[in-house]
Amino acid sequence: MNVKTLGQFIIEKQADFPYAKGELSRLLRDIGIAAKIVNREVNKAGLVEILGETGEVNIQGERVKKLDVFANEQFIAALKAGGEVCAIASEENDEIIPIDTEISKAARYVVAMDPLDGSSNIDVNVSVGTIFSVYRRTSLSGPGTLEDFMQRGTEQVAAGYIIYGSSCMLVYTTGKGVNGFTLDPSIGEFCLSHPNMQTPKKGKTYSINEGNYLHFPDGVKKYIKYCQEEDKATDRPLSSRYIGSGVADIHRNLITGGIYIYPTTTKSPNGKLRLLYECNPLAFLIEQAGGKASTGSKRIMEVPIKELHQRTPLFIGSSEMIDMVMDFMTKYPVEKG
Repeated sequence: MNVKTLGQFIIEKQADFPYAKGELSRLLRDIGIAAKIVNREVNKAGLVEILGETGEVNIQGERVKKLDVFANEQFIAALKAGGEVCAIASEENDEIIPIDTEISKAARYVVAMDPLDGSSNIDVNVSVGTIFSVYRRTSLSGPGTLEDFMQRGTEQVAAGYIIYGSSCMLVYTTGKGVNGFTLDPSIGEFCLSHPNMQTPKKGKTYSINEGNYLHFPDGVKKYIKYCQEEDKATDRPLSSRYIGSGVADIHRNLITGGIYIYPTTTKSPNGKLRLLYECNPLAFLIEQAGGKASTGSKRIMEVPIKELHQRTPLFIGSSEMIDMVMDFMTKYPVEKG
């Protein structure tokens, strides 16, 4: 059997980026190394004092889990050591982390990340993940600046996620399709398992936290009812599948087809998910796989970013399903207060 590792695959694809001189390839390998370390800790989390909360609250007002802190530290350390980035923005940190080392002086990239998405599921052994996004810096030299991150999602040069589940997978894009790699623990390498991933144009699954139904916009409520109706001609009703770990829900829908919705609510009128760390990278990846991602009214990757922890609603998944829910959102527009 001809096994292709992540390292081999990245080297082969370097020709797609002749101007990058290998830095992007090394950066992606650094992310792969940190992912292996985090996966190891996730797998043994129940055996060591790494589960549970630290007692601290992050910038989002969420209680910080111990494994969140560990994952954040590992990715920051790996990216700093690699020398390919001049700044990091993490969901766990209030401000950006500029890198001012000898090795990073010539760095061309910045990385935005959610080091452990779905962390509320850690203690109950449900899949969690890491989301990452890579931009070319806009500043000229020295440590990175906040302005380096104030770029629309269309400017991303790479993005992806790692899912820590029954197997550990790294899925990423550099704007030339989507490829998935599964970690083989026997050799300690990510191996190409899902080449040229394409999501079906429609699926049988919708993913949304229906516990918040009363707080949803009318367009979302009408779409959910549409999904639940019986109609043989359109193969309805659809199945409701909601894990509550965004990476896990979107990973399933990427492979089998489906839609993931995290809309505005009366409690969160601007949406809940972060544009920079979660929505833009997932949108870039899903579009490269033939899907779509929207705020409910416009393409996610075209939304101007004005602040580091900016929030947005998210509709992401199979293209025909996104088109359908957008019709509902147009027909029943969100009322502005």
